[in-house]
Amino acid sequence: MTSAWQRIAALELVVEGYELERLAVELSPEFTRVTTVVHLHGAGHKGAGEDVTYSTQEHDAFQAAGPVLPLAGRWTIATFNEHLGSLDLFPSAPDSPVYRRYRRWGIESAALDLALRQADESLHSVLDRAPAPVRFVASLRLPEPPTLDPVRARLAQHADLRFKLDPTPSWDEALVEELAALDAVAVCDLKGYYTGTVVDNPPDPALYRRVVEAFPDAWIEDPALTPETEPILASHRNRITWDAPIHTVADVRGLAFAPRVLNVKPSRLGDLRELFAFYDYCEEHQIGLYGGGQSELGVGRGQVQYLASLFHADAPNDVAPSAYNLSPPQPGLPGSPLAPRPSPTGFRWQLK
Repeated sequence: MTSAWQRIAALELVVEGYELERLAVELSPEFTRVTTVVHLHGAGHKGAGEDVTYSTQEHDAFQAAGPVLPLAGRWTIATFNEHLGSLDLFPSAPDSPVYRRYRRWGIESAALDLALRQADESLHSVLDRAPAPVRFVASLRLPEPPTLDPVRARLAQHADLRFKLDPTPSWDEALVEELAALDAVAVCDLKGYYTGTVVDNPPDPALYRRVVEAFPDAWIEDPALTPETEPILASHRNRITWDAPIHTVADVRGLAFAPRVLNVKPSRLGDLRELFAFYDYCEEHQIGLYGGGQSELGVGRGQVQYLASLFHADAPNDVAPSAYNLSPPQPGLPGSPLAPRPSPTGFRWQLK
């Protein structure tokens, strides 16, 4: 059987140059999200991808440096992938090592978009997969002190909406009971693998017990496995999924136990060869997937929706339209599932 990577690796690619576009949206009074759209051009076509690095300073430096990376040339997707692997994509060492993957994803996704447009092909036609309606969840972290107002505001527009939420130690029994009564939680992200970030969530056995008991049908994402939490989680292993520790197929093989389901963030893998090898591996080993986004502001959001439509459409995908990330939510949010909207050529999803 032809692998997903083999289907795209031989696509020819002509790069003549690139430009960088800054996007910024205030998602809350405390946080303005900044990303960089990479526009590659060549042979009369343009391709785009989005660098989702979470540091405004890194975007500032990338954009200030301008198009200095040696990307021009005649390539295939495979040889361009190898070339990028030989380059340092940052003017200086980034704040976090994973940012290297995020930037690589921004450039490689633009290259795939450009190569497909130059070949007059769409991604789904090359992969021989039919795009399907994309089921999605709304991803939230409740304010502190916690209130269910953000959840209720979104349910007011779509009563059947499901959520991916970040439980924190401030979730007391009363709040959890109130939330459970809504029957709207699809994924509980415990964020046990983050350190030195604004979303750090050290393992709290009481919280873990509260969550696994209150939401018996929800996936439990990224719990920290410690001597205190493992006895609580032992009977729930079939619901445990992983996100932050997964950057390669080797990371999947190295998990403490075989997963039933994983959260796939294309930008977290970063490398197109690694991403499509990951899809092939999970299909071969019957590991289910749901997709994850990175608060993309532009073309990148459509691209993760596109991939979800091809590989795991009927799953609690954290790829809701970007308007769901605004606080408070605006009227007219689209409901789930999203109808397939691939562009006729390229690696693009037509955003509304």
